[in-house]
Amino acid sequence: MSFLLTLLAASVAFYFIIYYSFYRGLRCTSQAKLHGKTAIVTGSNTGIGKATALDLAKRGARVILACRSRERAEAAVYDIRRESGNNQVLFMPLDLSSLQSVRDFVKTFLKTEPRLDFLINNAGVMGGGRTQEGFGMEFGVNHLGHFLLTLLLLERLKQSAPSRVVTVSSMVHLLGHIDFKLLESTKDLVQGDRNTLKNLQVYAHSKLCNVLFTRELANRLEGTNVSCFCLHPGLVQTEMGRYLGCADDSCFYSVESCSSWTQKGALRPLCTALFRRDWSLSVAAGETGTNEKKPEPSVCN
Repeated sequence: MSFLLTLLAASVAFYFIIYYSFYRGLRCTSQAKLHGKTAIVTGSNTGIGKATALDLAKRGARVILACRSRERAEAAVYDIRRESGNNQVLFMPLDLSSLQSVRDFVKTFLKTEPRLDFLINNAGVMGGGRTQEGFGMEFGVNHLGHFLLTLLLLERLKQSAPSRVVTVSSMVHLLGHIDFKLLESTKDLVQGDRNTLKNLQVYAHSKLCNVLFTRELANRLEGTNVSCFCLHPGLVQTEMGRYLGCADDSCFYSVESCSSWTQKGALRPLCTALFRRDWSLSVAAGETGTNEKKPEPSVCN
């Protein structure tokens, strides 16, 4: 009997830990208004990107949805405008698997937009294939595309300072490594035929590229008032499962009860990166947004 009571008490305690850690806490309570500010969010027609774009729009920012699919992006623009009441939400085509598309996007943006306050590198893929330039798809989209996009927009970010570059990475970067000889010879981060395990491995490698890029960029931009953040959003429900052969994300359902499962859950680290004012570049560089550093309570509760 005592064992059952102990087990019951432990179960209740575990429930409250999960509830307060993952659900009740996943609210961005910052009251910051962003009228007059402009943000680019890549991969913003669904999931983390769309939720982030919506949050920015609700705060009054001008939000550019940088996406590959016009149909899905325009549907997201409609949804975000309707829910936020902000008509300053626009779609600009961007295919991160094509470096020429990245250059075309930047050319259009610089012609039409006088400022850039937030660049949020959110888009990501997992799976095989090659980019238009022949690079492995994960390396090309998750890293190279965002790398070029950021570099081409740096001057506008500096002109609009204080500004921020936020790159969505993952804790799986801890499992990643970069074989530069392999990369030079194959234009990819793995070799041989792909399977689910290799897809996960190359995804981890690409996320490590994100972290290393953010650290180096932060060092080079020190003193410019352009802040750089790299963060882990937590386990959230996105469409990433389609790259693992799970069109309905069913391969992730078994962990639903202990995951940051709503798109709004992704806003906690993003909100911290966007609005926290007391992080120096040296602290923020490459920060993964985990609980190793507690978010400011007034910003993210």
